[in-house]
Amino acid sequence: MNPDLGEHLVRAVRALDDPPGPRGWNHDELQDLLEDQPGTAAAVLVPIVARSTGLSVLLTRRTDHLSAHAGQVCFPGGRSEPCDANAIATAVRETQEEVGIPAAFLQPFGYLDSLETVSGFSVTPVVAWLDETYSAAPDPREVAHVFEVPLAFFLEAENRRQMHLVYRGRTREVFEYLHGGERIWGATAAMLWNLTRRLEASA
Repeated sequence: MNPDLGEHLVRAVRALDDPPGPRGWNHDELQDLLEDQPGTAAAVLVPIVARSTGLSVLLTRRTDHLSAHAGQVCFPGGRSEPCDANAIATAVRETQEEVGIPAAFLQPFGYLDSLETVSGFSVTPVVAWLDETYSAAPDPREVAHVFEVPLAFFLEAENRRQMHLVYRGRTREVFEYLHGGERIWGATAAMLWNLTRRLEASA
């Protein structure tokens, strides 16, 4: 692994003592769809695995029978619960519930910027090191597949596609990546784009 990229990643994300607020970096783009009040709090984990070949990002594909986001690729995560002390607690809890990875294998070290969704959530992405010795035991009711994608893949601009969809009467821009037969798009792709943008800005 190139240690410089790992150090660069730590510098590029928001520090643990600088969590993002509920207003997403994409707020202006969705302003016509959002209520005046902040969206429902949610968090996802962006797990980074340091392999000998480089850094990789762990992702999941949801099962096809779910009522929301069926079959889509996403980070482990979900709605914040009253029992969660903060976004980190939400992301770690959801990772254990969905993917079966205990907190002992995770070392959160920062945040990406909040993202607001058309479904009314304000999502805080928590970036964490995931021990390479982890073993995933996904909940078959929620997760169909767990896989890794090299971080370098997302850093190559030619791998990022921009689609335009008409939603509620207006054309909107949506990001998409295609890797190994998996389609990574929507909110997950937007969070990965935010990660690469922060890396480029801190270079």
